[in-house]
Amino acid sequence: FFRFIAKPCAIKLGIQDSGPHRAQPNAILEKVFTSITKSPDGKRLEGLSKQLDWDVQKIQRWFRQRRNQDKPTTLTKFCESMWRFTFYLSIFFYGIRFLWTAPWFWDTRQCWYNYPFQPLTSRLYYYYILELAFYWSLMFSQFTDIKRKDFLIMFVHHLATIGLITFSYMNNMVRVGTLVLCLHDASDFLLEAAKLANYAKYQRLCDAFFMLFGVVFIVTRLGIYPFWILNTTLFESWELIGPYPSWWLFNGLLVTLQVLHVIWSYLIVRTAYKALVRGKVSKDDRSDVESSSEEEDVTSNSTKGVLSTSSNGSNRSNGHVASGQWTEE
Repeated sequence: FFRFIAKPCAIKLGIQDSGPHRAQPNAILEKVFTSITKSPDGKRLEGLSKQLDWDVQKIQRWFRQRRNQDKPTTLTKFCESMWRFTFYLSIFFYGIRFLWTAPWFWDTRQCWYNYPFQPLTSRLYYYYILELAFYWSLMFSQFTDIKRKDFLIMFVHHLATIGLITFSYMNNMVRVGTLVLCLHDASDFLLEAAKLANYAKYQRLCDAFFMLFGVVFIVTRLGIYPFWILNTTLFESWELIGPYPSWWLFNGLLVTLQVLHVIWSYLIVRTAYKALVRGKVSKDDRSDVESSSEEEDVTSNSTKGVLSTSSNGSNRSNGHVASGQWTEE
């Protein structure tokens, strides 16, 4: 997919396959970088300056370039997002087409009639297996894909998702499971579309997709999910089949997911507010590429190219200043 579809699309959009400037070879600085620290403090910078007879600014530039050369290019990030966009969009429309004729899509009480003796149709089976396979692939590819500072959070999220899908499948709760899956897929492809526009530097399109993503996310996760999904798993299931043995565990996981929805919605609203105030979506708090252009080193005090600073002191942007802030699951 990357080689024959995503990469040609990226090249047509003008995204280059060139990485950041490589730092000039230096054995002393390389040893400090690999063995001690990737972001030296002021005292260490002064010591290195005396040892190498370099000015501090030149050493800082070297460390910034050295950090950047290990980061993925914008082309790599575009290809990754395009793959996820393609899957999320395809599986969402597959789910909608399948559920449109399913009785439990219109009446959630149908999820519990004759439970657990409910037939597993081939379309329902393939829908579940495709979703489970994709999240397993995310679990494994997370170790080779772009590394971000929320690696641990996403790892736990993938574990929880795989656990919920497997748990509901083993207990034949696939009807309500398909509703949860389709609901979560409704906003994911919009976020990936915003990322694609961001990497291609279509800022207005990027902001529009992100705003649309925020609206859909909040409506589905704070509206439909609690009043439609949790209502049937908490109350309708109790009324129709009683407190089955796994009722507490299943609903405990779903309620925990709702707590995460509230947190993510807050982050999205905060980002959207900043976008309205500044006239564009603010910079990515989860970005993985630092700016390495020489112009930024020379004009560090200018208003153009001012970058946000992360908790570890490194300046980061998604390949250009007007990058979008993504709040992913």
